[in-house]
Amino acid sequence: MKFAQEFKKALQREDFPQRWIDSAIPYGQLKKCLKKVTRELETIGLDRDTLAQLASSQTSAGDLGFHYDLDGEPCNSKHLRPRLTIFVHLKDGVVVDAKLSPATRDFLEKVAIGRAEQQVQLTVTPDVDHESSASDDNDAPVSDADAISATPCPVRQVEIPLVFDGEFFDILQNDVFELDTLQGEEAERLKGEIASLGRTMTRTTRPANGKKAREDLARWREIFELYLDARIFFSTRESDHGARTAAQALKQLQWFQQEVLQRKHVQSLKLSASREAFTIFLNLNAMLLQNLKFQEINQLAVTKILKKFDKRTSLGVAKTFPVAVHSERLLAGSVARDLCAQVSSEVIATVPQLDDYLCPICFAVAYWPIRLQCEHVFCSRCLVKMQRKSERFCPLCRGDVIMRAGLDNFDKARAAFMREYFQRGQGEGESQRARTWERDFRTGLHRRSLLRHVV
Repeated sequence: MKFAQEFKKALQREDFPQRWIDSAIPYGQLKKCLKKVTRELETIGLDRDTLAQLASSQTSAGDLGFHYDLDGEPCNSKHLRPRLTIFVHLKDGVVVDAKLSPATRDFLEKVAIGRAEQQVQLTVTPDVDHESSASDDNDAPVSDADAISATPCPVRQVEIPLVFDGEFFDILQNDVFELDTLQGEEAERLKGEIASLGRTMTRTTRPANGKKAREDLARWREIFELYLDARIFFSTRESDHGARTAAQALKQLQWFQQEVLQRKHVQSLKLSASREAFTIFLNLNAMLLQNLKFQEINQLAVTKILKKFDKRTSLGVAKTFPVAVHSERLLAGSVARDLCAQVSSEVIATVPQLDDYLCPICFAVAYWPIRLQCEHVFCSRCLVKMQRKSERFCPLCRGDVIMRAGLDNFDKARAAFMREYFQRGQGEGESQRARTWERDFRTGLHRRSLLRHVV
């Protein structure tokens, strides 16, 4: 099946909003315009085979070549102004390039005569073998190509007046800009919904709201732990690092939903507001996935039409167009990444994860946190152990801060946060151990203070 039909069916199959479909890349229209570009080039003898031959020959000094610049006219306008320039060899004012057809040479002569272009003198040094063979046999026939390569001749830069390539890139660039605008509007709308969900989560899961809120907080912690493990849109693992494709993201999102259902996390939520928030959270991820699909299919349409342009014209724009057009969203692919970052910072962060508040030495919850001068945080008992061993350097940054820690390093704000969001383990044993380590820490500080005073 041709891509044009696949593209049209994909837009309908994915159930995109009609406004999105209307803004999609007009692949069929671009194909029709490309036919006009091809015919225009063929009428002047610059068909794809001729241009391909010129492109392959211009790597050697002195050979005929061409240059196709998508932004050939420096101006304040952001619109592309493509320009095709041919470099032709002249002898007595006549185009003598053997690689060009007679019709093409006649056309270029007319253009060159009608335009005062800059001439460049090229001097080509014949190779040794050619000189020796020419001296041995003076009667050997000399071809046009040999005469051009053996005789220094001026090169004239001729700009080819084309019309339909400008029309083609006007259509493509305008649609890329429209898609950038559309994705920007959708991104702003989703950002507002993400921020609203974050505020709802903050109110709903606050432990001070009662027992049901505290139970829901624990359940949300498990839900978000699964969500982070799913790595739906981006992965930080070495094996599959980077952005997910839409197909991969769909698979990971389905895995997350199945795990949540199997573990009955949603059914365990006590508050109706929590269940509504989970539905909104799933819908946000579905909308993110839909945006990613729409972006991918339009990116593919741009890639396909540029490859077809190069195949039919040999002008080589597949690599230069994405650079020249300066697309900030559609071709840059940053929308999903930015929105996922906001979900992490404004939604997932409202439910503190236990791993973020563990002591980096004993991996226990640091209910009595000590923040050192280097800003690293440890639990009081690990700090007591390090000070008893007279260890001076921070295990994380090697700063000389351990023996300087005192009661002033107790992080009261973090301790209050820990008491609110992370309840201590059940039983008298843990409470007793916490009180013991706190007493030992205070005692150790008092003894070192007395020693410094005596000395």
